[in-house]
Amino acid sequence: MKALMFQGTGSDVGKSLLVAGFARAFRKRGLKVAPFKPQNMSNNAAVTADGGEIGRAQALQARAAGLPSSVHMNPVLLKPQSDIGAQVVVQGKVMGTAKASAYQALKPNLMAAVLDSFGRLGADADLVLVEGAGSPAEVNLRANDIANMGFARAAEVPVVLIGDIDRGGVIASLVGTKAVLEAEDAAQIVGFLVNKFRGDPTLFADGMTAIAARTGWRPLGLVPYLHAAQRLPEEDALGVKARPARAKGGTVRIAVLAYPRISNFDDFDPLAQEPGVDLVYLNPGTPIPGDTDLVILPGSKATIADLKALRETGWDIDLAAHLRRGGRVLGICGGYQMLGKRIADPEGIEGEAGSIKGLGLLAVKTRLTNEKLLHEVSGKACDSGLPFRGYEMHVGRTGGPDCARPMLLFADGREDGASNAAGTVQGCHIHGLFADDAQRSAWLERLGAGPSSRNYEDEIETALDALADHLERHVDCDLLLELARAPRLKG
Repeated sequence: MKALMFQGTGSDVGKSLLVAGFARAFRKRGLKVAPFKPQNMSNNAAVTADGGEIGRAQALQARAAGLPSSVHMNPVLLKPQSDIGAQVVVQGKVMGTAKASAYQALKPNLMAAVLDSFGRLGADADLVLVEGAGSPAEVNLRANDIANMGFARAAEVPVVLIGDIDRGGVIASLVGTKAVLEAEDAAQIVGFLVNKFRGDPTLFADGMTAIAARTGWRPLGLVPYLHAAQRLPEEDALGVKARPARAKGGTVRIAVLAYPRISNFDDFDPLAQEPGVDLVYLNPGTPIPGDTDLVILPGSKATIADLKALRETGWDIDLAAHLRRGGRVLGICGGYQMLGKRIADPEGIEGEAGSIKGLGLLAVKTRLTNEKLLHEVSGKACDSGLPFRGYEMHVGRTGGPDCARPMLLFADGREDGASNAAGTVQGCHIHGLFADDAQRSAWLERLGAGPSSRNYEDEIETALDALADHLERHVDCDLLLELARAPRLKG
């Protein structure tokens, strides 16, 4: 087994998609490729085939590599619950919560799990593609690091550094990273990539030369911006909050409330890509437009805190007005729980123990518990009888009179979700419904946009193939394979 690590000069430089693209490219060459990210911070998570959870970016990379997802692909997952604290998931299971300062002290104990997972993946792979987190230039976090150079040096894995030219200052960011790194860390870097280039690549030839001269690292490729990659899921909420309102002139307008701890927002990518849909993520402070047909309350990593934020921004008033105008409301997971009469957290799962009044749009109540449900599920929708596939990932049990009108019937006989008597307010715990072509089409017809003719899963495969071919054209992939080497775990 050989390994190669991709780190970035900052967050959102394209590390996740590049690793997915390289995974597909090297798979096409006949190699068995495994993706790996030692530590990820994201509230976008996926249920794995082995019954845990990892970042959704690693689930996409596993798909690109043609492998079932595994908890070992992302052994440490941090799910932010506040500005200073996060839930800590280790090898797929919740270990507890920690404030940022406490987590720094915890990291040395997590390196063993990281190296264990890395070894398990590598035992059955030709090539492991490792993704860093944030930037190695965050030298204030270098002590006990498990995400970037701390891992790279512990496993003796060579590093390719990625800069994002689209945000500007890429020469300074790459050269500056070299300037602040310890000499031993800088020596781990064997080359660099410049990502998201727009325009004539010959105009940046001198830029690539300048970076190479000032760093001593090999230029491995200038990667042009690829529009097809926009069809692939975003890694974190940075991408959501950067998305402008759609203006396609669609027949249906959908608003997703992007509260501070929004999670699993890729649930709505399939809707956003429908030609008949204008979809917008509303940040706090932005009112719900009066011509909206459907308002979606998405998942949340801190349901009670996000419910408070929803009220503070006035969305509760907007929702009442939206329903009076004849609009529809859908809640997914935490958003479903917010629609009820009350959310109780007697054990302090999300923070301080207590309870909060819900929006009262559904006659249900939720009690948060320590038990987390992580399952891939299938069954049929109760209103249409159409089959569905998705996954549940939540704490808390929800029940009440409106659960007598469930949204979903699972194949194992369980029911999930609720609806008001008019059918204008619905909610369920299941993620991934709109990736299911039958379910998405039924919702579009219900909203007046007509049935969908798209195959979302095929489009994801097409986009991954296009990304792989794009990288083969613009990156020296033969040299990448030469630069990869067998790791030497130092423990």
